[in-house]
Amino acid sequence: MEPPASSRRVTIVDVARHAQVSTTAVSKVLRNAYGASPTMRAKVRRAIDELGYRPLAAARGLRGQTYTIGVMLPDIRNPFFPEILDGITGFLDDTDYQVLLGPGCNGEKEEARVTEAMTDRGMDGLVLVAPVSPRAHLDHVASVVPTVVVGRHGHSPVYDTVADDDVAGAALVVGHLAELGHRRIAHIEHHETDPTRIAEMPNAQRADGYRRAMRTLGLDEGIDVVSTSYTQQGGYEGAKELLVRPQRPTAVFAGADIVAMGVLDAVAEAGLSVPGDISVAGYDNTTFAAFGPISLTSVDQAGREIGRNAARLLLERIADRVKPSVQVKLSPTLVARRTTAAPPGPG
Repeated sequence: MEPPASSRRVTIVDVARHAQVSTTAVSKVLRNAYGASPTMRAKVRRAIDELGYRPLAAARGLRGQTYTIGVMLPDIRNPFFPEILDGITGFLDDTDYQVLLGPGCNGEKEEARVTEAMTDRGMDGLVLVAPVSPRAHLDHVASVVPTVVVGRHGHSPVYDTVADDDVAGAALVVGHLAELGHRRIAHIEHHETDPTRIAEMPNAQRADGYRRAMRTLGLDEGIDVVSTSYTQQGGYEGAKELLVRPQRPTAVFAGADIVAMGVLDAVAEAGLSVPGDISVAGYDNTTFAAFGPISLTSVDQAGREIGRNAARLLLERIADRVKPSVQVKLSPTLVARRTTAAPPGPG
């Protein structure tokens, strides 16, 4: 059977005729509904591919689903967030779902605008990555549309969460540096003042984990925290501050790889070497960290695995809106590379 002329949009009727089945059969295949045999599904899928059929999102929305998932990323410049996105899209590869992105821009107003836009457009579910919005806003969003929150440690009865064990990850870094002989280990954190975010956000958990690990190892006097931001500029500014200390730290634990990028800039600008004069460790184990000329010691929090878990939980929540909420916490690992070594002299 000849495909219809390309001057008009292909319809479900065209698909049915091409596959020589009923429109009801095509509808069942499109909805993954019960009652369509494997042979029927194969015929319809072949017809869809041959005709280039694309269902209207608006029409699908009227039937209750748009097969779109909104993913809000806080900062598209941070090389860790694409790892999460890869995990989400990889998990959804064999489904009908399409991912659409929205920038949260690390701001409450911006996040509200993005989540409202995604909700208004009838998206079937949302993955919110490291949102800074108040818990009340997250609860409201999740009460309207199925939601999974990534990178927040708080619990909610209406949304699921996926996070890394940031306290344990920070302890891995401090333990590694202490084992190399470092005693003056500084930390660059993301400045935070909101009590809820201090309790729930990864940056605050890592700073808390750093302090705990230093005390556990008897390095209380070496605790030194600079508060800037989880950006390359924040790392640069934090390192500049640390490098002029009367007793300069022999190692810097940057709260994220993108922060470590700024630290490396500042160290080079000061005419010092890594790790000869100062060791540097990051967090996230991004592609940047593994880049040979950089070879940054970093904590691997399995970004793709975080994304896969988020997508899995979201599909489960779409299927069952009233199921109990689930909290997934992944265990990080340390990847030691060339930016950390024994201190140049007594630590």
